[in-house]
Amino acid sequence: MVIGAGLAGASAAWRLAQAGHEVAVLERDVPAGPLGSSHGSARIFRYAYPDRFYADLVVQAAAGWQELEREAEEPLLTLTGALDHGEARRPAELAQVLAGAGVDHELLGAAEAADRWPMFSFDSEVLWHPGAGVLDAERTVAAMLRLAQRAGARLQTGWEVSRVEETASGVRLTSSDGRRWDAEHLVVCAGGWLPRLLGELPLPAGFLPANRRLTVRQEQAFHYPYRGGAAEASAWPTFIHGDRDITVYGLPGGRDADHRGQKVAEFNGGKVIGSAADQDGRIDDAGRARVTRFVADRLPGVEPTPYAETTCLFTTTADEDFLIDRHERVTVVSPCSGHGAKFAPLLGELVLAAATGDGDAPATFRAR
Repeated sequence: MVIGAGLAGASAAWRLAQAGHEVAVLERDVPAGPLGSSHGSARIFRYAYPDRFYADLVVQAAAGWQELEREAEEPLLTLTGALDHGEARRPAELAQVLAGAGVDHELLGAAEAADRWPMFSFDSEVLWHPGAGVLDAERTVAAMLRLAQRAGARLQTGWEVSRVEETASGVRLTSSDGRRWDAEHLVVCAGGWLPRLLGELPLPAGFLPANRRLTVRQEQAFHYPYRGGAAEASAWPTFIHGDRDITVYGLPGGRDADHRGQKVAEFNGGKVIGSAADQDGRIDDAGRARVTRFVADRLPGVEPTPYAETTCLFTTTADEDFLIDRHERVTVVSPCSGHGAKFAPLLGELVLAAATGDGDAPATFRAR
């Protein structure tokens, strides 16, 4: 049984069903619904990490994206290339990691990069890696669920879990309207709802120690129009800029905002909430002002007035590593901290290993 039909849950269902297991997915709303973390058409796919461990994982995930697109018979990942710049982003160190991982890249001076990408303003060295891009989260979820169902998985929507109990043969789930379902093993991919659900799970005290605690934020994203109109969309790469005051990322906004602007957001700039149940969808004026000030200073290729804005959920572990760990008949999955979407096809493989005992997720992802 898989709780949650976002990117992690859909991937888990696909890989488990693909391996021949009997699988059912329980989703409280609809797959990739607006109250979760997997809606929309625009998420960043990139290789640039300061940690070689994650860069190598992206290389593995890239093969999974090729498999997924082939099996689903539709494009899900659009290559745009990516720029990393700003003193705190440390482009030269990122370049060393990519070199070790065998990922194509260039390290350019600020003036050379500005000549190539005049829609940006740079004040540091710039890392460019052309294999990065934008993934379509909603269509990816739909594709993985479609493949999971083709392999025999079942999907139940409108199924909100209210209670989880151990039984002699596994676990029993009860919905908020009294329905029940028994399973031998439970995989929990609840995203921003996970903190609220943890207390219902048959887990030992201290399963999540302080360094793995979960924080949910209501993040904010803003779309700024290209000065040349929608025709310029294909010329824009994704980017991450980091300095001592702010970390900002951006990417072509896709169909979320009519393909006519760059989606820009501050990393961990939203307010902390208890769980997904506490989100209110309100934009913080101070947050909008910070991002707009960055846009005015650093993105001359867009108009510094957002034409669309939205909120979304970030579930973050204290150390920003993913959480994939099993205790007896329950596997808890939170591949989060704002950088999990790019690993979508690989996540199910890691869950498969952890949940079945045929392998294991990396030690980095364990609860303790």
